[in-house]
Amino acid sequence: MNEALDEPAAPPRYAAVALQTRCDTVNRFGIEEARQAMLQSIARVGDQVLAACRFIGPQLRLVVLPEYFMTGFPIGEGIESWAKKAAVAPDGPEMEKLGEVAQKANVYLGGNAYEQDRHFPGLYFQTCFIIDPAGSVILRYRRLVSMYAPTPHDVWDRYLDIYGIEGVFPVAETELGRLACCASEEILFPEICRAHALRGAEVILHPTSEIASPELTPKDICKRARAIENQAYVVSANTAGIFGTAIPPESADAMSKVIDFKGHVLACAGAGESMVANADIDIAALRAARRLPGMPAYLSRQRLEAFAGTYSAFSVYPPNSLMRDGAPYVPERSHFLDTHRQTIRRLVEAEHI
Repeated sequence: MNEALDEPAAPPRYAAVALQTRCDTVNRFGIEEARQAMLQSIARVGDQVLAACRFIGPQLRLVVLPEYFMTGFPIGEGIESWAKKAAVAPDGPEMEKLGEVAQKANVYLGGNAYEQDRHFPGLYFQTCFIIDPAGSVILRYRRLVSMYAPTPHDVWDRYLDIYGIEGVFPVAETELGRLACCASEEILFPEICRAHALRGAEVILHPTSEIASPELTPKDICKRARAIENQAYVVSANTAGIFGTAIPPESADAMSKVIDFKGHVLACAGAGESMVANADIDIAALRAARRLPGMPAYLSRQRLEAFAGTYSAFSVYPPNSLMRDGAPYVPERSHFLDTHRQTIRRLVEAEHI
């Protein structure tokens, strides 16, 4: 009979909620109006966080907000103009207000925002953040895979020089266990959650904004897959509609959920603003499962050396595409699609796809 290995004390059970809240966009505004709208969104969401805490109870310790919940995404805006209008400063008023929300609610607060970085002027990164109950940002994860926006991979060498590889895949050691983040469609790319899990991540916070569907979607399937293969909880918060653009608002709505480390959906929200996607997180059970020898111990059965040579032998989407003469530059938005086309052409010519 298999026996669990000895393990250190785990955090007590607590509740997490994927708070499904509407996204009021700032595309139609100028810079000053946009900034005011962002603060208003934070105030509205802050009230919802406090209400969820009162309803669910003091066991609620982790709240995850959707992708770009206070801005929406750029629609036609250039890189530099979107950075000025919608990207927050790491120490700016928006992050300060979010810190106050976490303090008042006494929760760990996860979310997603476009963020400036003084090392890369004119650019922005889509950043997942975790704020602790003291109001301090304890983790910043910058999205690595994006179709139309700058990522650390586009300025790879300089980014590594500044932040190191642990800054690319940060994991926060907390009283709730080890927390990490994955942004939106990155749930489709298994390497990202695996890189966090190998660094100890036990709960993956997944801010997203994705289609609503009565059927399984690619993202919804992959949420379960990432939970199973990494033996990790996934707390996935979707938007409750995106308002203020010509896009039909309820296109990105519903399906916020909490998934356990066996791939079971513990709670799932229907359409509209909702706190229904809340469930208990049992880190002790997760650690026991990870440390029990046997076939379901997927994380400890990895044969990474068998795959390392294949990964290192191939380059797909090129790194450093936003570096020129050793310095980052601000591209036209068309750069990303052009680079993708060139990548596909190169892979076809090499008969890799």
